[in-house]
Amino acid sequence: MTTTIDTTTRGTDERRAASDVLDLDSLFSAEELALRDTVREFVDRRIRPNIARWYEDAHFPVEIVPEMGELGLLGMHLSGYGCPGRSAVEYGLAAMELEAGDSGLRTFVSVQGSLAMSAIHKFGSEEQKRQWLPRMAAGEAIGCFGLTEPTAGSDPAGMTTRAERTVDGWVLNGAKRWIGLASVADVAVIWAQTGEHGDGKGIRGFLVPTGTPGFTATPIEPKLSMRASIQCDIDLQDVTLPDDAVLPGVEGLRGPFSCLNEARYGIIWGAMGAARDSYEAALAYSLQRDQFGTPLAGYQLTQAKLVDMLLEIQKGVLLAERTGRLKDAGMLKPVQISVGKLNNCREAIAICREARTVFGGNGITLEHSPLRHANNLESVRTYEGTDEVHTLILGNHVTGHPAFRQGPA
Repeated sequence: MTTTIDTTTRGTDERRAASDVLDLDSLFSAEELALRDTVREFVDRRIRPNIARWYEDAHFPVEIVPEMGELGLLGMHLSGYGCPGRSAVEYGLAAMELEAGDSGLRTFVSVQGSLAMSAIHKFGSEEQKRQWLPRMAAGEAIGCFGLTEPTAGSDPAGMTTRAERTVDGWVLNGAKRWIGLASVADVAVIWAQTGEHGDGKGIRGFLVPTGTPGFTATPIEPKLSMRASIQCDIDLQDVTLPDDAVLPGVEGLRGPFSCLNEARYGIIWGAMGAARDSYEAALAYSLQRDQFGTPLAGYQLTQAKLVDMLLEIQKGVLLAERTGRLKDAGMLKPVQISVGKLNNCREAIAICREARTVFGGNGITLEHSPLRHANNLESVRTYEGTDEVHTLILGNHVTGHPAFRQGPA
């Protein structure tokens, strides 16, 4: 006897359970799932009802930052100094749920925790940690991370921002571009060249209170992507800092790269959140939208699209879970982060674009999420290492031949 299930009457939870065909939830502990569900409820309550308006108005909702702090989402993988001390897997699950709401909100958590707070936590003095980390973890202070420059994106060793030694401190001059949150930040982690040569060895990190004379942050507008977030140009003109503004724990590109790897790790999970939300939206729409007297979900082409999306999401979450377990065990390598970042961003953007087609013309409106997610992912696949950079990292790993630069002809 064949049992027929009426999928048109399924609620969201039932559809989500049916879509977890590999029972991936069983890979996570009860504590991990509880954290995920808490973040999911926050996204459903605070982000989903507002995100279309925030996106259309290019508004970053700074008012919800303290709420994120109360939930323990800021610097959540860090320990001490008021930080939550959660596991890498828990942070990943939170990133996935936040990006199911919008990439811009997940990006805020990443810039705050994985970049700015991580830099201070890893390389700051005890005084710097006590001054900034508790307030940042609570959402009472916002940080930004100034590495990328107008002419030095994928090649940070070529940065031209310089920090010159003075009798009792430093003077910074230069420019940064595509710096998240800079116009609303209280402190900026600015990376600058202190050496004589542009080889990256003399690069140091500096904590710059954003009210310091000579520091100017200007939002980059208009944008077609990440509209519910803020990215800025930073101009540094004779920014005078005391001697204790420098991060004492690191010199060279190892400092910013270690922070970038923290952010790249979160993207592995976050991209699958955007993909999952797009898939679920397309599935729900296809079940209730009739064409030629039949729900869209009843047509073979629609089912093929949904199945292809589902397969890549399940594989992407498996990849994220694997990297998370390796990270919690202290075994995760940078090249493995590149595997996850490259694969999951590439697959997520394809899923979101395909999900948009299920909606037909309706899919270009902000009433539905897939095209918004796809637009956001154009930024996500670019920052923290472009597709091309991560491809070359993996190419170097498998061949032993670095192809980042071409030598003389």
